[in-house]
Amino acid sequence: MDLVMVLVLILTCLLLFSYWKQSSKRGKLPPGPTPLPIIGNIHQIDVKNIHQAFTNFSKIYGPVFTLYFGMKPTVVLHGYEAIKEALIGHGEEFSGRGSVPILQMISKDLGIGFSKGDAWKETRHFSLLTLRKLGMGKRSIENQIQEEAQFLVEELKKTNGSPYDPSFILACAPCNVICSIIFQNRFEYKDQVFVNLVEKLNKNSKILSSRWVQLCNMFPVLIDYCPGTHNTYYKNLASIQSFLSAKIKEHEESLDAANPRDFIDYFLIKGRQENHNQQSIYTRENLTATLSDMFLGGTDSLKTTMKFALLLLLKHPHVTAKVQEEIECVVGRQRSPCLQDRKQMPYTDAVIHEVQRFIDIAPNNLPHEVTCDVKFRNFLIPKGTTILTSLSSVLYDSNEFPNPEMFDPGHFLDAKGNFKKSDYFMPFSAGKRVCLGEGLARMELFLFLTTILQNFKLKSLVPPKDINDTPQVNGFSVSPPPLQLCFIPI
Repeated sequence: MDLVMVLVLILTCLLLFSYWKQSSKRGKLPPGPTPLPIIGNIHQIDVKNIHQAFTNFSKIYGPVFTLYFGMKPTVVLHGYEAIKEALIGHGEEFSGRGSVPILQMISKDLGIGFSKGDAWKETRHFSLLTLRKLGMGKRSIENQIQEEAQFLVEELKKTNGSPYDPSFILACAPCNVICSIIFQNRFEYKDQVFVNLVEKLNKNSKILSSRWVQLCNMFPVLIDYCPGTHNTYYKNLASIQSFLSAKIKEHEESLDAANPRDFIDYFLIKGRQENHNQQSIYTRENLTATLSDMFLGGTDSLKTTMKFALLLLLKHPHVTAKVQEEIECVVGRQRSPCLQDRKQMPYTDAVIHEVQRFIDIAPNNLPHEVTCDVKFRNFLIPKGTTILTSLSSVLYDSNEFPNPEMFDPGHFLDAKGNFKKSDYFMPFSAGKRVCLGEGLARMELFLFLTTILQNFKLKSLVPPKDINDTPQVNGFSVSPPPLQLCFIPI
């Protein structure tokens, strides 16, 4: 038989076998569109508008449906009720972390973001307790953020009101807050070590949002055998981890167990207490991975949200004017804004919430995984199945937020102008995997934005109507359009 015919026959058999496996599994899972062999349902999803694609599927199959990304089944939860029922009502069962091969190739299930099981639970519990000891949600951390906000203002003043892209400086401020928490040290914005660190964090964020990385996650074989930007990601991460390892070594040499200074000290002390435990999570490798997660999570999302906030304030100058009027009335110019002011600034609070709702920074969240066989809404979801939670379907729910496609702070204000909470506000996810740094992020957003608006008038380079404020969905997160503006000192 001709060699080509043999190869075609083998390939056909493999495709049929793949399709048979998918079909047999599909009977246990929620309904969904029929997948093709190898590629699954990828051809039916518009990557530029995944939210709309998921909405269309939910109209046909209901709020719980199955899609195949490549050969792997993924259960999608669409809408507030389904997501709440899974992440909160069945929190333990849905608390696993879905596979993200591009990240797990190097994290090896360490750290906070991509660890699983008991190791994840203990690392997260320790990290939360330690952050609280270090002042998260308290005055001590607030003071550090206020101080960093003033450094940010001084840096923006150096632009002398000229057109300026604030992307890099907006990453520096939250990165310095993380540095203060982790190793009690902040950097000057021109410090070359710090500049290199922030540049690598920014670069890695862009790589993770690329189409190539999404393809690698669906077909992991590409990671080992194909060149691509994922290799640059690994190189940058190795450099970041080398920087962190040097900091850990400095702490090991100067550690005083009776007087812990920062997150690294607390971790090292716990490690020494458990040095007899062969299963201990308090290893150098886990510390490095945990610090890496904190840097990436604590820097990139804040930078993106801040940049979007400035863009939306330029797009809606009447909103900016109201916020600055509230700042003038409550804070004035003689002191820095503080968290206590937030209670008296309902409009500003509503604007910040609306920014987060509107930009929908993590449309489908990081993937979850069920930790055991789960009976959910009359479906049987096998252990290890990947779960995607469509946060977009919650943040853009038209019943909760009328005209959700419009930026409107009124979504978080009642008829009397008081701030109005919403259970549908979940940009940080919900349940046991809710973002570890939610409290810190909320503090930073309020203090950084109000301090900027206290000190500057924002001037657009184009008429507000011409500003593009459409979030660009890339992979796990969104990114804002290019931004330049003038910071005019008040």
